[in-house]
Amino acid sequence: MAYYQRIRDLREDSDKTQADIAEYLETTAQHYGKYENGNAEIPFERAIALAKYYNVSLDYIAGLTNNKLGLASSDLTDEQQALLSRVESMTASEKKKAVELLKKLIEIME
Repeated sequence: MAYYQRIRDLREDSDKTQADIAEYLETTAQHYGKYENGNAEIPFERAIALAKYYNVSLDYIAGLTNNKLGLASSDLTDEQQALLSRVESMTASEKKKAVELLKKLIEIME
């Protein structure tokens, strides 16, 4: 789902008009409408403002997750959490070696 559909859904679910949200963002309703229609890229600062306004994560607005609170370790399986913990504890050198090895494994699997 494109972010513009997500911000439209959030606005409609909040029973707000484009004019209401435009006022909050200190822009015009016409310009805000371009965000919702995908005719203009939303500036990062305004995406942050919308995330705060709707109390959702930027991940949610971007369509990276369907969890309004964003990507969190709770979205990961136990196995994924264990792997992530292991990666986080690696040194920079170990991470570099792991990436190189993973690239080689992907090439072999293709």
